[in-house]
Amino acid sequence: MTEPRWLDSDEAYAWRSFIEGFRSLVDVLDRELQAESGLPHSYYEVLVPLSEHPDRAMRMSELAGNTRSSRSRLSHAVARLEERGWVRRVDCETDKRGQVAELTEAGFAVVAAAAPGHVRTVRRFLIDQLSAEQLKVMGEIGQIMLDATASSDRPPRRT
Repeated sequence: MTEPRWLDSDEAYAWRSFIEGFRSLVDVLDRELQAESGLPHSYYEVLVPLSEHPDRAMRMSELAGNTRSSRSRLSHAVARLEERGWVRRVDCETDKRGQVAELTEAGFAVVAAAAPGHVRTVRRFLIDQLSAEQLKVMGEIGQIMLDATASSDRPPRRT
């Protein structure tokens, strides 16, 4: 086994500040959504892609990939959203084994009500803190990470 290429102090600082800053931002987003809308951020992450998709519906497998969730974790979240009347599952017409998650009108109303506060929080704690150049670089870095991890054959660890 070869020796790992350890991070130097600048690399370690960049990595740790990035990951700790990201975790802190997600924590603030979750607290703000909970306080303003009674909606956990993890549920918001499921509802938003549905709200933006044609017919406000997606195959469960596509939604799992979109939210970087395991199928079991997504199934659990969708079950909670079904209990609230925000999502319903229907059988897939083209694949009898598959299911489709559909956003209900009540679910869309929840997303529409939560979105302004969520955007305010994202702006306050991230977007408005950055210059135009930093924002551009952040987008480029995000795309680099997506491209670099796209070929990973490992399933998401979120279970």
